[in-house]
Amino acid sequence: MSTHDPISDLITRIRNAQMRSKSKVSTPGSKMRANVLDVLKAEGYIRGYATVEHPSGRSELEIELKYFDGEPVIREIERVSRPGRRVYASVKNLPRVNNGLGISVLSTPKGIMADHDARDANVGGEVLFTVF
Repeated sequence: MSTHDPISDLITRIRNAQMRSKSKVSTPGSKMRANVLDVLKAEGYIRGYATVEHPSGRSELEIELKYFDGEPVIREIERVSRPGRRVYASVKNLPRVNNGLGISVLSTPKGIMADHDARDANVGGEVLFTVF
């Protein structure tokens, strides 16, 4: 199935799987999704992910979700920039999620990174989504 917004699709799959207390969820593979998952793994929101190659040539990303005391580590995940309404932020205007307890994931000229990494690198970009 073709999707017009792969990041929203990824976020929705993660949110739905956590509502059902699933340990793993799979999503179609792409470089952008893998980069987003790298950020989520580095920040401790997921256990990890693996790329699964199918004989038909397509790949899938199998994501291991993370729970603490039976509760999902990701309490809230919300898309900010959408295809119909792109949201960009300069380094001075990067959003703080729940007073710094959460992160914003950005697409910058230096790659996809968390908001605090973007501040350190002094770059702004498109605010893809927020996680708390």
